[in-house]
Amino acid sequence: MEFFPFLVTLLVVLRLFSLSATSFAVLHNDIIRPSDVLRDNHNDYTDTANLLVSKEGRFVLKFFSPYDLLNHRYLGIWYNHTTYIRPVWVANRCKPMEDSSGLLSIDNKGNLVLFSEENNSKREIVWSTNSSKQAAKPLVQLLDNGNLVLRDEKDANTTNYLWESFDYPTDTLLPGMKLGWDLKRGLNRRLSSWKSFYSDPCDGDFTYGIELDEKRHTYPQLTVRNGSAILYRQGLWDGMSSSDAVDDSIFNSVYNDDEVYYTYSLQNKSMMPQIVLNYDGTIEPSWDFGTFYGAIPRDKCDYYGFCGANSQCNVVSVTEEPICQCLEGFKPKNQDNWNSRSWSEGCEPYSPPSCHDEVEEEEGFEFDQYSGFRAPDTNYSWVTKTKDESECRSKCLSNCSCMAYSYPFSESIYSNEDCIHWFGDLFDIRQLSSSRFEPHTYIRISNSKIAPKIHNETRADGSRGKIALL
Repeated sequence: MEFFPFLVTLLVVLRLFSLSATSFAVLHNDIIRPSDVLRDNHNDYTDTANLLVSKEGRFVLKFFSPYDLLNHRYLGIWYNHTTYIRPVWVANRCKPMEDSSGLLSIDNKGNLVLFSEENNSKREIVWSTNSSKQAAKPLVQLLDNGNLVLRDEKDANTTNYLWESFDYPTDTLLPGMKLGWDLKRGLNRRLSSWKSFYSDPCDGDFTYGIELDEKRHTYPQLTVRNGSAILYRQGLWDGMSSSDAVDDSIFNSVYNDDEVYYTYSLQNKSMMPQIVLNYDGTIEPSWDFGTFYGAIPRDKCDYYGFCGANSQCNVVSVTEEPICQCLEGFKPKNQDNWNSRSWSEGCEPYSPPSCHDEVEEEEGFEFDQYSGFRAPDTNYSWVTKTKDESECRSKCLSNCSCMAYSYPFSESIYSNEDCIHWFGDLFDIRQLSSSRFEPHTYIRISNSKIAPKIHNETRADGSRGKIALL
């Protein structure tokens, strides 16, 4: 992935953008009450009365103009006392104000409302929390985790917030934010990119979140989409950590009947971490300003379905092209194209699975275990409950369309009975450099009584080899 040009662009615009974005807020005024009005001071950050600053001064809510677009005014949350060139959250991201007439206050219904005042008389609503819940004494507070909350003055219980910005993220995931689903409320918290890197915060082409289909009982997985098409995935999501997440030691995942999400935290409070979905679809983790962990996708194998169906992708080193291999018991759909390193058509089985519900060895098929690989795309999966792995395996054998299974919680610290079955072609399998939380996947193949198990390999130098497993 060519990430260095992106970093160069970031550094070039840093100085220019910081002229209109740098905060010098010192007053810790973290609350707005119905009698208060926050006014656009047109980047006069010495006017601390019109800045909302979290209690410990970590975050600030302020009006801003991106880069050189002075006639586009937005309201956003920023890390305070830094030269971060973009906010971590934007209220009116697709509806900028044309001048500095913005006003922020609590209306008579208890909602936080952003107005644009025309000629000091007519007010136009630009953005609102639009909460159906009302409080006897509403107030708005900017917390030190960057969460802007609407709550009752006498109730600081986090479960009773009337509205919170963490439920409506823009392009940035902060520590403590939940990326995923509140199934009871039907709320999908996901990131959406900016339209451009530094000038247009409106929703861009890319989204990042947890996908699952409750009606089809698919298993959750992390994906980045370009419109409706999957750009890349982050592997099988097993309630602990994505298999190739940035740093599994700080991530926590929840998967139950009410919620499906992941979140992260850092012990070092002096750091200013964020995970950003960039305008070009890359995910950029940063634990402190100017310190980047490394963008995702990292290589061509990260891109969805690079090797086609029923195949696996492997990158030997960052300087080499990826290697595509058919899964054991599968062959290229088009041998000539495969030989020329055109892999998108993928592979097909030597012999389709039998549909007889008998012992697999007697019927000529078996399961091949894959470890250290990203599991197939779970959009083609079905999750069911079984008492153990043996029952999970038997249920797959009894369905001639079942091509693979996994019983992930047999290998995790959680007690669960989830059995995952995949149907039809298997997509987007890649070898992983680290697979601490990636469970074994068992892929259904014909055994040697019906067809030889052939290992199809395209080597780094372009030559091919076949290894018969006897």
